[in-house]
Amino acid sequence: MPYVPSDLIAQVKQIDLLAYLQTYAPDELVSAGGGEYCTKSHDSLRISHGLWCWHSRGIGGKTALDYLIKVRGMDFMDAVEHLLRRAEIQPPVFSCPAKPPQKILRLPAAAPDNDRALAYLQSRGIDRDVLEHCVQVGRLYESANYHNCVFVGMDNAGIPRYAALRGTASSFKGEANGSDKRYSFALPAQGESETLHLFESAVDALSYATLLKMHGRDWRQTHLLSLAGVFAPAKNPTPRLPVSLARYLEDYPGIQRVDLHLDNDHAGRAAVRNITDLLSGTYDLCDHIPPGGCKDTNAYLQKRLGLSERKKERDGR
Repeated sequence: MPYVPSDLIAQVKQIDLLAYLQTYAPDELVSAGGGEYCTKSHDSLRISHGLWCWHSRGIGGKTALDYLIKVRGMDFMDAVEHLLRRAEIQPPVFSCPAKPPQKILRLPAAAPDNDRALAYLQSRGIDRDVLEHCVQVGRLYESANYHNCVFVGMDNAGIPRYAALRGTASSFKGEANGSDKRYSFALPAQGESETLHLFESAVDALSYATLLKMHGRDWRQTHLLSLAGVFAPAKNPTPRLPVSLARYLEDYPGIQRVDLHLDNDHAGRAAVRNITDLLSGTYDLCDHIPPGGCKDTNAYLQKRLGLSERKKERDGR
């Protein structure tokens, strides 16, 4: 078997499938709309957000190297040499997809203090230290007009791009005007982490951080991301990765494992199947159905703390 230096192998692993097909096999590439592509030979092989997935076979990957091995049937070294020869003759052209217009986020004015928001979230079992950390880093505050909890999502430069709103005295849920769902509420790991924990809501993400703390683990050493909700898909939809998840995986390429903590209902289970279909073979995946018959992570936290039983007792008085 010929020897190929590790730096050249690392070089070919940078070639994504879209760049490979656009440069070396443009006739094989078919636009499926919305920035997504399929191939002429396999219309169920979809390429989007830097990833590809061959849905009819249940396989996928990130790179052209993955494609040559899993779809074209080449062995590893033959695929590496094929890419090196192609790149030597004509370097791949990495396309830059057109960026959508940047939305202008209009954050609600902040209240003088966060007392109501923190009291509400603590009543749902979330640890005070976890909440104080979120306040300190600017990812949580209380709005002035309606005293909603405001969960702020930021880009890599720390600029707010998204805000989820949660009522403290009602069941109100909403988003601030101009919110960009690609930057939904998240708590990035402090330091290197290969694991991303995925939730439907900011409350569930904070509940999981509380559970980790209860078990003596440092919740700040892993990635926590909310999807700003999921929805039951239409019949026979085109599989798409949630935009916030796709963006987060692009921003943190060191992530190798995605732990799914989505709700135990129709929409949550459908979202798990969709994400699993798209990421299987590319990431290690683990589906954590909320235990104890609970609907979501916060319901499980409240059950662990006995808060749900206390609420039933109060409501029964």
